[in-house]
Amino acid sequence: MLQYFIVLATESLSHCHKTERLASSHEGTKGTQKRIEVTLRIATSEHLLAFTMILPLLPSLLDHYRLNDSPQGLYPWLLDKVRHFQHLVGAPDRFNSVLFGGFLGSMFSFLQFVASPLVGGLSDVYGRKPVLLTCLVGIASSYVLWAFSSSFALFVLARVVGGISKGNVSLSMAIITDISTPAARGRGMALVGIAFSVGFIIGPVIGAMFAHWSHNQTGDWFVVPALFALGLGLADILFVMLCFKESLPKERRAKSVAGSLGQAAAYINVMDLFRFRAMRNISQKDLVELRRLGFIYFVYLFLYSGLEFTLTFLTHHTFNYTSMQQGWMFFAIGVTMALMQGGYVRRLPEHKIRPTAVLGLFLIVPSYVCVGLASSYILLYVGLFLYAVCVTDRLWRCGVVSVAFLALPHGKWSEDDHVMFQTSLQ
Repeated sequence: MLQYFIVLATESLSHCHKTERLASSHEGTKGTQKRIEVTLRIATSEHLLAFTMILPLLPSLLDHYRLNDSPQGLYPWLLDKVRHFQHLVGAPDRFNSVLFGGFLGSMFSFLQFVASPLVGGLSDVYGRKPVLLTCLVGIASSYVLWAFSSSFALFVLARVVGGISKGNVSLSMAIITDISTPAARGRGMALVGIAFSVGFIIGPVIGAMFAHWSHNQTGDWFVVPALFALGLGLADILFVMLCFKESLPKERRAKSVAGSLGQAAAYINVMDLFRFRAMRNISQKDLVELRRLGFIYFVYLFLYSGLEFTLTFLTHHTFNYTSMQQGWMFFAIGVTMALMQGGYVRRLPEHKIRPTAVLGLFLIVPSYVCVGLASSYILLYVGLFLYAVCVTDRLWRCGVVSVAFLALPHGKWSEDDHVMFQTSLQ
């Protein structure tokens, strides 16, 4: 573990020195954009390693709190509430952990939904770097809480802090928008998507190794993976602090905090969000089309998130998967996503993005059918392969954005409209 952090620190410092040398030379804007992209990819990969590491650990963590939480603790209290829903749908007791996992996933996503527009609004005023660092400090704090979470209530608090701090994901997209032209934006999004895929390749495998190791441990075994995640979080903070160059110059920043946060409120109000009220400079006909696209994207994410947060529990209960097997499953999904992002998506010409996005939408149906009805490993992995190909989030988001821009001929959009549309999707 120590060797890993030494290598990580060495690579980070090496990149910083390279950045300084490049900055001292008289490169143009293109060179600056490239440096920011590289820094963002490395920082995102470090963050995703820690974030995805917990995925194969969740079933083991919930089993730990089921056995060890206080009789007056949060776990027994929630279990009593869950039983009402369990009896309503006729679910057996062994699926209680699935309901708990769904609760944690929904809570985390809801907090991210609330926090991301506010984080974006503050970054419009104060700049991307200080707000990004604040998010990373919050994420590192959540790992500290996790390390001390001897009770389920503390573990939930750690997830709450992590969810509130998760605005760094939407900030990554804002940074790409800052530094790229509309023509090159799809490539930038795809490159960040590769960083997400790298996190999904390595993070769950690391988590699975910790889960496998935990079977021979007693007491609060989760302290070690939590400290490992904390180490990654601190390395990410140090790297961004030393190497990231501010992408939003002062002359382009919003002047009013109140105005910026007021605009962010349009992304939190569900009715305003679905009506795209934040976009004021487009025709009514275009707005109707955007609302239709936004609804389609919402349905896609609704289905995608349902499988994403229950996949570990499905394989655990249906195929008796160990945490190590789940780690390798996520590894296979991540490799497929990385190949899609790096080898195919970022090379797509504009005229092929729309049909590719539509094809991805149609492939969701057989992928979910295969996973849901799988009684053999072959059918399961056929479904997971289609799942990794078609629900690569960056592919679909780029596809929806491109469909909007290619399909709506009624005047050119402003840069602000472009940013607002992508923020609404996030």
